[in-house]
Amino acid sequence: MTESLGQCCVSGVTWEGTPEGQVRKIKGVDVYVGEPKQGGDKSKALLFLTDVFGLGLINNKLMVDDFARQGYYTYLVDYLNGDAIAPDAMNSGNFDLPAWLANHGEEATHAALDPVMDGLKEEGVSKFAAVGYCFGGKYTVRLAIQKRISIGMIAHPSLLQVPEDLEALKEVTPEIPMLFVTCTTDFMYGPEKQKVGDDILGNGTTEGKGYKRVFYEGCSHGFAVRGDKSDPKVKFGKEDAFKQTIDWFKQNNF
Repeated sequence: MTESLGQCCVSGVTWEGTPEGQVRKIKGVDVYVGEPKQGGDKSKALLFLTDVFGLGLINNKLMVDDFARQGYYTYLVDYLNGDAIAPDAMNSGNFDLPAWLANHGEEATHAALDPVMDGLKEEGVSKFAAVGYCFGGKYTVRLAIQKRISIGMIAHPSLLQVPEDLEALKEVTPEIPMLFVTCTTDFMYGPEKQKVGDDILGNGTTEGKGYKRVFYEGCSHGFAVRGDKSDPKVKFGKEDAFKQTIDWFKQNNF
């Protein structure tokens, strides 16, 4: 199956705020790090796997800071290798997504992600979680299938192979709980694919054997990380999706 991205993947709103974390090198890779101000468990690492805007979009950094405030050492890995789509390309409608994606396959992405995970292990991390937004959803699922994380959340994922990835995920979700954040309008993981996921993984509305799906009416692809917070439905969806993620981690002892 040929992978593709849609214009929904480069649409959204840039938020306002001041990032509180710092960028540092881990195994030569740029990583934006959010550290809990009140202390946290350094043996646990939360990987923040971004959309196509990566390290350059302030929204991503602000969300890393939000997770850090909840007590998690959070790491936004530049797995786009310095080639993230520029924030000013958002909503332009003329960005060449296929050409960009050709340089961001699994080999190129893991070439940055894997060394960072190795470096964090050397620093004492023994347990990983991952949250994946859009492009990052695929890689959160991949890490779960490979049993390299202990829990995960994906929001409006892009590039999932359906049903193949979901069938592989089913084999590990009893052990590795996975939360899916979904919405009404989503070219990449819309209601039809959401139903396929529910049929394979569980009922999709309550916690089953390691799988839960939450759904936000009136929201569209990207809402959890690039949503227009002036829209009440989107604002609620963005905030509740974050709350659901924190609750999911706590319920499953991460």
